[in-house]
Amino acid sequence: MMEIKECNTLEEARSEIDKVDEEIVKLIAKRNDYIKQIAHFKTSVDEVKAEDRISEVISKVREQAISLDLSPNLINDLYVRMIDGMVESEIAEFNNAKSF
Repeated sequence: MMEIKECNTLEEARSEIDKVDEEIVKLIAKRNDYIKQIAHFKTSVDEVKAEDRISEVISKVREQAISLDLSPNLINDLYVRMIDGMVESEIAEFNNAKSF
């Protein structure tokens, strides 16, 4: 289970949220960097879209959300949005890699 700091003031709690947000953005950037690498292993735009893999990822994060007592619908919506943007990024990376 995650360890959560017990905050004594509103400002302290907000400061902790800001730290978490900073880590979330770093992790999303890290994920996107791996997505760009993956584009180099694929041979077509259809393969880049990888709908089976997207379904697998969504299912896995929904289960994780449930186990953490977090709304699976919230996580679903966040991941769908994130993956849509990253697929666009991966397609651009794929097209750039294939143009050389």
